[in-house]
Amino acid sequence: MKTDIEIARESKMKDISEILDDLDIKEYEKYGNYKAKVDFETIRDRKDKAKLVLVTAINPTPLGEGKTTMNIGLSMALNKIGYKSISVLREPSLGPSFGIKGGAAGGGYSQVVPMEDINLHFTGDFHAITSAVNLVASLIDNHIYFKNTLNIDPSRIIWRRCLDLNDRSLREVVVGLGKRTNGFTRQDGFDITAASELMAVFCLAKDTEDLREKVSKMVIGYTYDNEPVFLEQLHATGAVLVLLKDAIKPNFVQTLENTPAIIHGGPFANIAHGCNSVIATRSALKLCDFAVTEAGFGADLGAEKFFDIKCNKEGLKPNVTVIVASVRALKYHGGADLKEIEKEDLDALKEGFENLRIHIENMKKYGPSVVVAINKFDSDTENEIKLLIDLVESTGIKAIETDVFHKGSEGAIELAKYVKTLSEKENDFTPLYDNNLELTKKIEKVAHEIYRADGVVFSSKALKTLKKLQKDGYGNLPICVAKTQYSLSDDKNNVNPKSKYDIHVSDVKLSNGAGFVVVYTGDVMTMPGLPKVPASENIDIDEDGNIVGLF
Repeated sequence: MKTDIEIARESKMKDISEILDDLDIKEYEKYGNYKAKVDFETIRDRKDKAKLVLVTAINPTPLGEGKTTMNIGLSMALNKIGYKSISVLREPSLGPSFGIKGGAAGGGYSQVVPMEDINLHFTGDFHAITSAVNLVASLIDNHIYFKNTLNIDPSRIIWRRCLDLNDRSLREVVVGLGKRTNGFTRQDGFDITAASELMAVFCLAKDTEDLREKVSKMVIGYTYDNEPVFLEQLHATGAVLVLLKDAIKPNFVQTLENTPAIIHGGPFANIAHGCNSVIATRSALKLCDFAVTEAGFGADLGAEKFFDIKCNKEGLKPNVTVIVASVRALKYHGGADLKEIEKEDLDALKEGFENLRIHIENMKKYGPSVVVAINKFDSDTENEIKLLIDLVESTGIKAIETDVFHKGSEGAIELAKYVKTLSEKENDFTPLYDNNLELTKKIEKVAHEIYRADGVVFSSKALKTLKKLQKDGYGNLPICVAKTQYSLSDDKNNVNPKSKYDIHVSDVKLSNGAGFVVVYTGDVMTMPGLPKVPASENIDIDEDGNIVGLF
């Protein structure tokens, strides 16, 4: 089979103006022939009319589960059976594109295009956010250099610089070395752009004015008297908004089959809330019959945060949840060796089904109707597919075999028809917890009911911070748990937890602009490193000027 980039390059894309005309959008800014930005203000007054479908997955494995590919395939299939649909996705980060994960534009015959642009610089949104974060960092150091009238304690600056690349060497750095005129010396660090609070704020803002309010409330550090210092006190809010004035407009592209797609924002789900922008989702709800969105990594992270943060805060009511699973990934969760993963192994599949079973039970708690999409691979046997369907249906949920990678929309027609049927059911969406619950109780509830932990162990530092946040009036904020994506537990090596385990909360941080409390568990890095053999080694430009090796 041809590579993803070869398939994408051979696609017959329509001029983006044709895609937008079909959506009755008259005002837009073109970025070349196949990309455009649309100001949300121009469609704000349209009524919501779409059903909201969330595509999530089991815990990820080195094999890949195909969640984004399924989102795109389902969107195209809904379009093919007669309903106007839009695929709503996050923007890929350059770090993973050049690292080990690769891009995030789908795969095979289920992709969004132009995939090279989407996976690289796209329309510059990530660069704008990176610049805004680093502008604030420079303003903080500059303020302290010139008198420090805000009384900022340099040892308690929590605002970190950022970069949209994987670079472990920048996790901890020292700035201000050298001459006195270089500033004061202090310890600092870089996060990857997708892990910055500004990315989360950007994705949770309803419009430009809401973005202004959220940005102004971001905490940059603390004074010597232990009082928070807000970004607005630096008089930096306006400058940040100027840098984001174009980025805030959602990006419109298309799939290989010319189904519209909106790709906007990209917070990581193991660190931040892992969802595309509220503006992107709101736009899709006004423009089509089905808005098919996604949330990062497995349902324990992405879906939980989609429901308990994004939907809870913004009043969104999802209608259907699609859980993506594959036979080979479940066999991996069941203990099968990667080298033997293509061999039939019913025992490993049964063992690994426990991961999917828990995700099914968890998604049922929120109310929207649930279906399992089996992402079929060539190595799957009839016995394995039949067993998986039987195991899923023993939970009272339907499982549907799909093959969007090889067949595009044709590989998800049955799934699309069933999603349409489920979407007609009464919507009884309910978040997992009440916002008025104490912060520690919210953490315990997510740990028990979603991660299936026996208990929660708080560090003394975390408890102290939680107590202060509760006292200072932040107790009604939702929580955003920073946890490994590879396991339901906080141990990335425990891919199929069997015995009792605890969730270990090491630290807690207020993201006042985003409006949630970040809870750090285990060893989660906010600046990833590159693998021994990064994907960048295979990326190049051929003699005809075409990009090769990108996936």
